[in-house]
Amino acid sequence: MEKHVSTLQWSEDFALGVGAMDQTHIEFVDLLAEVQQAPDDTLLAKWEALIDHTQVHFDNENRWMQETRFAAGNCHTTHHKAVLDVMRDGLRYGQQGHRNIVRQMAAELTTWFPQHADSMDAALAMHLQRVGYNPETGSIAHPEMLPGELIHGCGGDTCSDQNVETAEADTTEAAANA
Repeated sequence: MEKHVSTLQWSEDFALGVGAMDQTHIEFVDLLAEVQQAPDDTLLAKWEALIDHTQVHFDNENRWMQETRFAAGNCHTTHHKAVLDVMRDGLRYGQQGHRNIVRQMAAELTTWFPQHADSMDAALAMHLQRVGYNPETGSIAHPEMLPGELIHGCGGDTCSDQNVETAEADTTEAAANA
């Protein structure tokens, strides 16, 4: 009997109005769906492709934050690191024959992504738009809108260091329970 896997589908509801960010998110959703639909013989290759894409995706967002006055250790950047670390742990488990862990992590990402995009990424997109940041060139059209001090949170009203620690713990717990 074949198990039905619910995959995340791209929706314009996920669009944040920053073209480079939206395109990367579309690619992430598509690659995640490929992982979820992959047979066992291609699962790890698809998962590795998702990790590689996610590394570039997060590196870009981290660079955009740094160029627009986010502190290097802000919670958004820390969250990126935690997610990538867990994904890489999943790859190691998968390589040891525990493909069910990779499949569980992929299922968890279908829940994680919309929440992350709707909170941390939405706050970043609003910040980038406010300062007139161009991700392709790194130019800032409205430098006077840059914050006077480095942003230490995620840029959103609900972000705190405790929220990041909770998100990291939730992600690690999901991996351990897979």
